[in-house]
Amino acid sequence: MNRKRTYLIAAGALALIILAVFFRLFGKNVRAEPTEDSSVTPAAVAIVKRAPISNKITLSGDFVPFQEVDVHAKVSGYIRKLYVDVGDHVKTGQLIAVLEVPELNAQLQGAQAAARRSEDSVRRAKSDLSRAQSLYVATHLDYTRLKQASDARPGLIAQQELDDAEAKDKEAEGQVSADEAAFSEAQNQLGVAIADQKQFSAMSDYTRIVAPFDGVITRRNVDTGALVQAGTGSNAQGLPVVSIAQTDLFRLTLPVPESAVPSIHLGTTVTVHVQALNRDFEGKVARFSDAVDQQTRTMHTEVDVRNKDGSLVQGMYAEVALNLTNAQSGLAVPIQAITRNGSKATVLVVNSQDRIEPHEVQLGVEGANNVQILSGLNANDRVVVGSPGDFQAGQHVAPKIIADSGEAQF
Repeated sequence: MNRKRTYLIAAGALALIILAVFFRLFGKNVRAEPTEDSSVTPAAVAIVKRAPISNKITLSGDFVPFQEVDVHAKVSGYIRKLYVDVGDHVKTGQLIAVLEVPELNAQLQGAQAAARRSEDSVRRAKSDLSRAQSLYVATHLDYTRLKQASDARPGLIAQQELDDAEAKDKEAEGQVSADEAAFSEAQNQLGVAIADQKQFSAMSDYTRIVAPFDGVITRRNVDTGALVQAGTGSNAQGLPVVSIAQTDLFRLTLPVPESAVPSIHLGTTVTVHVQALNRDFEGKVARFSDAVDQQTRTMHTEVDVRNKDGSLVQGMYAEVALNLTNAQSGLAVPIQAITRNGSKATVLVVNSQDRIEPHEVQLGVEGANNVQILSGLNANDRVVVGSPGDFQAGQHVAPKIIADSGEAQF
């Protein structure tokens, strides 16, 4: 009996020792584990910092020559000589082709002969007018003397003689008027002849086809001996002799979205990247339509790019990065932190007690990821990012700082 009791006492003591060792090893960790408060909601927050914010948009387009024309013949004729071919560089006024127009040469010679004949007619009419004027002066003087003598001594001059002198005076005066009209008509005919001569001479000059500006021949449509039609006619066969493009300066046409239209300004310098050459070129915004297309909601904008070394080719694909807005330094927060209500904007700030405080803010430059804050926040404030409807003013939250995405460039 005593032995059994001794065993029970020994087993109890061993159990007490085991329990003491267990609490010593694991009791502290069990007591240190906090009880999670289910009323505290986690919230992703971002720190308000000063950062540069820039807003850019990348647009693409194709290069087209600054100007490109089809050079037609002004008159119909045969190509007597063609001096250029595709790829040739030409200067302003350089001879491209010469036409053979036999009938035009005959018309020019006829006009020149008519002008010479009109000049002879003018000289003849002028001579007749001078003779008539001289005759009129003499007859008028004779009549005047007889009239004076008759008035001084009536009956001295027979009335028949006086009447004949008066008739000759009027006849000479009428001849002067007729010769003046003939002289004027001869002068008018000379003017018409000279005009015809100038017209045919100008048409003859059109047989020499010259380059209208510095450029390169991009297409040739005729060969020597080919008959070309006048480009002023409605004949569908009136093909251009050649096509010329100005390639030392290119236009890059861009469709600017409606949202970016207010930021487009003439003279703005842009960087043009040509993927085929893996090079950047400097360009300038030279012109825009100042109207938004109703179908595409874009504005036609042109950037001029110099092609000094001739590396750019018509039709090459290029990209342009346009700076729409820029804020060099300012308080910036993620766009996801902003709640908009009409013209007002608010953010949820986590205060020092980890409670939600709504702040009304004034926005500045807006980028793709960040937006500038002009007023309503201070540096190092904590703002809730995303899901603003999940929080209430005064709510206790557990803030979790999101990773800093760095400078707000896009």
